[in-house]
Amino acid sequence: MSTTSDQGAGRVAVITGASSGIGEATARALAASGHRLALLARRADRIQALADELGHGAIAIEADVTDRDSISTAAARVKAELGGTDILVNNAGIMLLGPFNSEAHDDHRRMIEANLLGAMTVTEAFLDQLRDGGGDLVNLSSVAGRTARPGNAVYAATKWGLNGWSESLRQELQPDVRVMVIEPGAVATELTDHINHPGAKQAAEQMYEKLAITAEDIAEVIAFAVTRPRRMTLNEILVRPTAQQ
Repeated sequence: MSTTSDQGAGRVAVITGASSGIGEATARALAASGHRLALLARRADRIQALADELGHGAIAIEADVTDRDSISTAAARVKAELGGTDILVNNAGIMLLGPFNSEAHDDHRRMIEANLLGAMTVTEAFLDQLRDGGGDLVNLSSVAGRTARPGNAVYAATKWGLNGWSESLRQELQPDVRVMVIEPGAVATELTDHINHPGAKQAAEQMYEKLAITAEDIAEVIAFAVTRPRRMTLNEILVRPTAQQ
């Protein structure tokens, strides 16, 4: 699997959740293939440090995918400073595992607002820019968007919803915008740090420690997908650790 700087040269990629994990790794991978970057996240210090490190005109924009005003401001800034968006990577999200009950209501709402509604909000804000340039929309889903398990009911619901929404957009936006869904299995990121339920957190951490792949593995897949010729689209890519059930 390889990409070339010629295929990415000059294209502008917007990445949400770029302060760590898959978002940060994707920023590095796309920068290496010649893309210019807009890094969006709530942790402004982290994305500014990353933008400074990557150079090549990368900009850092403090933004929260659950805050429509901040996303609208980010879209306007990308248009003004970078000329528009060619690739949008909807990566921001949280995973709050645990039994389904009324005590977890706030966690359920947070996941829906970040994972599903957040991706929709960001896409709404950047869609005209993607259409103008013949762009790529990359949505980070999960193996949980295919296989639900006890303890991940609402997280899985957000990812199943993301998959259905993405498939509808694929048909609606073609051929002007290519829509791609990436479905990682266990990846070594900060995702398990979010979990509040002690039992679910311990189980997830043990599983991830045993078999998780790296954020760089997923970033390489994304960089490969967006640098394919426009005549083809890798619409849905499932990437599991080899040992994951």
